[in-house]
Parts: sequence; structure tokens; C-alpha cells
Amino acid sequence: MSIILAGVSHKTAPVELRERLAFGREQSAERVRALVDGRVVREALVVSTCNRVEVVAVLDPRRRAEGVERVTGFLTDGSGSADFSRCLYTREDMEAVRHLFRVASSLDSMVVGEPQILGQVRQAYAQAVEAGTAGRVLHRLMHRAFHTAKRVRSETGVASSAVSVASAAVELGRKILGSLEGRTVLLVGAGETAELAARHLAGAGASRVLVANRTYGTAVRLAAEIGGRAVPFERLGEALAEADACVVSTAAPGYVVTAEMARGAQAARRNRPTFFIDISVPRNVDPRVGEVPNLFVFDVDDLEAVVASNIRERERETERAELIVECEARQFEEVLRGLDLGPQIGAFREELQAVARAEFERQRRRLRLTPEQERAVEALLVSTANKIAHPAIEVMRRSAAAAEARQSRPEPESGLKLAVAPVLAAA
Repeated sequence: MSIILAGVSHKTAPVELRERLAFGREQSAERVRALVDGRVVREALVVSTCNRVEVVAVLDPRRRAEGVERVTGFLTDGSGSADFSRCLYTREDMEAVRHLFRVASSLDSMVVGEPQILGQVRQAYAQAVEAGTAGRVLHRLMHRAFHTAKRVRSETGVASSAVSVASAAVELGRKILGSLEGRTVLLVGAGETAELAARHLAGAGASRVLVANRTYGTAVRLAAEIGGRAVPFERLGEALAEADACVVSTAAPGYVVTAEMARGAQAARRNRPTFFIDISVPRNVDPRVGEVPNLFVFDVDDLEAVVASNIRERERETERAELIVECEARQFEEVLRGLDLGPQIGAFREELQAVARAEFERQRRRLRLTPEQERAVEALLVSTANKIAHPAIEVMRRSAAAAEARQSRPEPESGLKLAVAPVLAAA
């Protein structure tokens, strides 16, 4: 079998092109069924997200060129091929496998380590199964991709460090308060960055999220989306008295949270600590707030320092993750050979039979046999060829079975350490 992956991503194509290629669920199922004809293209699925549109297909190796053309044509249909051709990439066989494993493990994502892509790849596979376009190769390939992603997430730290300002704010909050569970968080502002921060905070276990914004309707909308409570902007001081953490992100040209306001809130809190994260530019929290006992202020520069440190750490972890991908890809290569064994055995047996028949044809006139005798001799030669082939075929089958057993065997706990030890030692 031949595997091809073709598509575009945020690395090669602007959003204007990616959105023209995006597939809806029903559209995807219908078009992929039309692509898979069982002869040239035997299996296929589509991964369609905001950052990538990729087709993974299994082709008849004897008609590879035709299959590649059909897959790329499937993508270019209605997209504007002139623009598309400059952005398209294709990966074949093991390069396609490695790329898919990297995508599922979020190593090819805009933000390395983000968790959403694995769910999106799972959904693409589920849709292919439902549409009937996934067969034995894609079943094995996709489950190995999920296994690889699980190993990367559990054995490395690629997803453990915040690499956006919003997520760094939440990470900083955890470090200061110990945990956000049972805490009250006040979000001042309801723009894109504030909304992202709110979602991170809600996901981190904050029990109450208050949202204050100059436009009260906007605060109501965001609060409803995250299960929080909207607060009128004129009651900001009262909300501060309830908050263990305050994330400020507005477009105001000056200080929204003043030192006087913070002192009043702190008195109402009986000096329980509060930390302020100001991700506004220009700053919206008066730096003098940090001079009040038990109040801590961090601005966007503080957060960017955290992000930069985490990015360096994530890059080191990415090297470990890439080793896992390579290890899993090589193991899948053995499985793929096993999946191809049936056609190989058939071709091997047919080749020996053809040799036997050709030799009989060469000697036919000299033997001077009756038609009945010719049929008997030809059957004898074919039977002999099959018996000669049998031991070699058994060796091929045992080798494939051993590779399959290695794939199903659980990874030892120290497997990654053993794999990377020589690399780390050399470094």
C-alpha cells in the first residue's frame, strides 16, 4: 500500500485560502466517499481545522501517480488552483506517517502542545469510519497516531508550560495562590485577550468569575459563555473586594484600577491577599497598587518573561517528543510491511508459477506430450513451485507476526529514557 498526505496549513497558506478549503461535516463525508473508489484511492480521511486542511489517503501502489493527482485534485476543486499550488505540500509513505504523528501530537501546531488538535484528528477519523472510507491501513495508522500523541503528552512536557499571555496569567495565579479552585476571579474588560484569559481561568477551576466591562451587555454575554456573573462597571470597587485575583485587559488610555480603589477593596477584604495581572497596553492598573500590603501587581512584561522562559523549556521538551514520533513511525513501518504481506505473497507465488509455466512452454515441443499429459505436467510443475515457495512464505508470515507482536506489547516505563539516553549524552 502507498500512503499519501496532502494539504495546506497555517505554515504555508493564509487564512483566506484555508477558509476556502475548509470542509463541513456533511460535505466532507460526501466528497470523501466520492474520492475513495476502491481501486486507485482505497481509503481516505480529511482533517479540517482553522489552521489546516489535510487529506490522508491510501493508494494502490501500482497507480500511485494517478492517486496523487486525484487527491490533490480533490483539494483544489473550487479553491483556485493557482493560489493553491504554491501552498500545497505532499508527504508520501513514511514521511506522511511522521507528519500525521507530529500533527496529532501538536508538534506542528501554531502553539506547540495545544490539546485541541488531537480531538480534531480523532473526529476526522470517526467521520471516515462513519462514512465507510477508513479501512485496515487507516485503522492501524490512526490508532498508532493516537498512541503516539498520548506518549508525547504523558512522557514529555510540551503541554505543561504556558506559551500565551493569557495562559501565563493563569499559571502565575496558580503559583501565587497555590490553586484557583474555590477562588473568585474578577475580569475587567471583555476583549479577545480578556475572553481567552477568562476561559483559561474557568478551566483552571476558579469557582466564581466576575466580568466587568464599560459596555454592560458585552460583560453579560461573556459571563454567560463562561458561567460567570456580569458586574456593572460603576460597581468595580465592590467587585474588587470579592476578588482573589483580578485580570485587567481594556482599551482604556489610563488607570482603571487606582491605588485608592485598591486600598478600599483591601480594607473590605481584611487584608487577604489579591494579585492583579495587567495585560493592557497602556497599563490599566496603577503601579502604586503594588505598594499596598498583600496586593501584588504583574504587568505584560512580567508575563512575557514567563512566556519566554516557558517557550525555551517547551523547545527542549519538543526534542524529546520528536524522538518519540520517530520511534513510533519506525515501528509502524514494520506493521505496514505486514499489511502489505498478502499482496507480496501472492506476487511471489505467481512469479514462481510463471517461471514454471515458462520453462514448460520452452520444453513443450521437445517433450511431444498429448494434451492430457501437458495439462498433467503443467499442474505438477505449478504444484512443485507452490511447495518450493511455502517455506519462504512461512518465514515472511512469522516475521510479520513478530512485528505485530512488538507493536501490541506495552512500552516499558523506561523506554523513552533508553531511547534518548545516547542523544542526551552526546548533547
